[in-house]
Amino acid sequence: MPAASFKSFVEMFHHRIRSTPDSDAFYYKKDRQWSTLLWREVGVRVRNIACGLRALGIEDEQRVAILSGTRVEWILADLGILCSGAATTTIYPSSQASDCAYIIDDSATRMLVAEDDRQVEKIRMYQSQHPLELQTLTRIIVIHGTPSADGFVLTLAQLEAQGAEWDAAHPGDYDRIGAAVGSEQLATLIYTSGTTGRPKGVMLTHDSWVYEGEAVDNLGILSPADKQYLWLPLAHSFGKVLEAVTIRIGVPTAIDGVIEELVDNLAVIQPTWMGAVPRIFEKVYNRILATQMEKGGLSLRVFNHAVAVGRQVSRARQQGQEPGGLLSLKYSLADRLVFSKIRARFGGRIRFFISGSAPLSKEIAEFFHAAGILVLEGYGLTETSAASYVNRPEKFRFGTVGVPVDGTQVRIESDGEILLKGRGVMRGYYNLPEATAEALTPDGWLRTGDIGMIEDGFLKITDRKKDLIKTSGGKYVAPQALEARIKLASTLVSHALVHGDRRNFCTALLTLNPETVIPWARQQGLITEDPTEVMVKAGENDPAKLERQTAIVERLSKNEAVKAELRRALDTVNRDLNSFESIKNFAVLDQDFSEKDGDLTPSLKVKRKAIERKHAALLDSFYVGQTLAV
Repeated sequence: MPAASFKSFVEMFHHRIRSTPDSDAFYYKKDRQWSTLLWREVGVRVRNIACGLRALGIEDEQRVAILSGTRVEWILADLGILCSGAATTTIYPSSQASDCAYIIDDSATRMLVAEDDRQVEKIRMYQSQHPLELQTLTRIIVIHGTPSADGFVLTLAQLEAQGAEWDAAHPGDYDRIGAAVGSEQLATLIYTSGTTGRPKGVMLTHDSWVYEGEAVDNLGILSPADKQYLWLPLAHSFGKVLEAVTIRIGVPTAIDGVIEELVDNLAVIQPTWMGAVPRIFEKVYNRILATQMEKGGLSLRVFNHAVAVGRQVSRARQQGQEPGGLLSLKYSLADRLVFSKIRARFGGRIRFFISGSAPLSKEIAEFFHAAGILVLEGYGLTETSAASYVNRPEKFRFGTVGVPVDGTQVRIESDGEILLKGRGVMRGYYNLPEATAEALTPDGWLRTGDIGMIEDGFLKITDRKKDLIKTSGGKYVAPQALEARIKLASTLVSHALVHGDRRNFCTALLTLNPETVIPWARQQGLITEDPTEVMVKAGENDPAKLERQTAIVERLSKNEAVKAELRRALDTVNRDLNSFESIKNFAVLDQDFSEKDGDLTPSLKVKRKAIERKHAALLDSFYVGQTLAV
């Protein structure tokens, strides 16, 4: 296993500042305009935050939580926490007050960095209603908000000012504290999203993040000449890896977590690469198709022809060949008429995307590749500091998560479970020795809970071990693979959930995608509303329009023509399935799955058990009086 180049994340960060002090570090929004922070300026702010935390009494490995969306201050706070010798506890800003309190209490968090007054009020209100909880919390530092008269809440600016004073009064202490941070010291406590039950605190060390930065650097696919756009939740391990990459390689990074402004920001920033989750590519794909369906006629025929040509080129390039002759001429025309416009949506300079956090459909990856946009799927868990496997620009295979990054070892058990080992693997679950022993073998292998296989060195994930359906006939079904097929068979589908564990056949719950079902319904004469008048587009904040859109989707969920269209899609899927895994019945829900309603995790994973509990009566109704053989 490769040796570490730095003994801690702190040392790696200090090396970055010394090496490129006057290079661009971060671009961020200030008064809706983009501003720049140089690495030298980042170093000053981080130093003041770290010293401010020490002035307030923080000690080595004590936890400081961050409750904020993705913004430059998140990274500054995280670096300040680490440089103070403390560890960062991450909390999603969308978390309910009770969930925030659970994480703060479970982690024994001493201080909390909150994004704004709304997040502060969420915690203060909970404190007033539950006086016996949150006993370890001594301060709240608000990034943009109001300090309290009693000093319990202070602003980030106040913390930085206190830090500068403490630093002046304690010369040499900041450097001494940073130099004392070791490789196995706790750096981050990330609470898993929790698709089932209470989340567990994953303990990740400084060496875990040094390793991730090194591993990506060793791929040789990024340099300081690149530009990253970072919008992913920094409370998630995928986002934290992107922070490590920024510091290790010195890649200038634009940061803005407002998803509604993502498309507009891409046009301005023009990044060369970006991390994303499959849901983003699905939404862009569906929006492109919906736009073409609206246009219809010649425009739709040109689009479909271009995609067919593009897929031929994609398959040739996947085999390491460049198209020639007539195919090259056809692709050049398709690129000019169709694909160049798709690339322009992403700023026009994207070399590749890295997709992670959930499975990416092979067909969607091929669609974007046909358009000249390479989406490289990777794989990892919070428990492995995220990145363990990844496809490379010069070595990729769609439908797989690529090959291992340097230093990651893999083993496939007899039941197909993937085991991983390496420097990125967690120290364990915080205060959960039994869960740690269940996840880690005595010799340090992590049981991932994922089922997969290795083909020519490429790892293919087939499903989650705990998600596998076992029918009452004893047959195993992989629901995630079926759900991906269903969404590809009909762009009208936003989410699909396949059900059938301990049942005698499989069924499905489907939700509708407003961006595709409304234009389709207008074309079919099912509604009279003009899609441009009722559909909420990216960046819009129109409650009245959203209400009209929601009402139309709810109405369409009960429409027999919509159900017939979805039945045709399911029949298409079923033709290639064994009888025991085919979908025998389905229902269309009147609203999409959402994090707000408890259906999705903050990283947009489906909470399968929660949805099945919520719709138990509906699912049970599929099986009343049914004796279908499987």
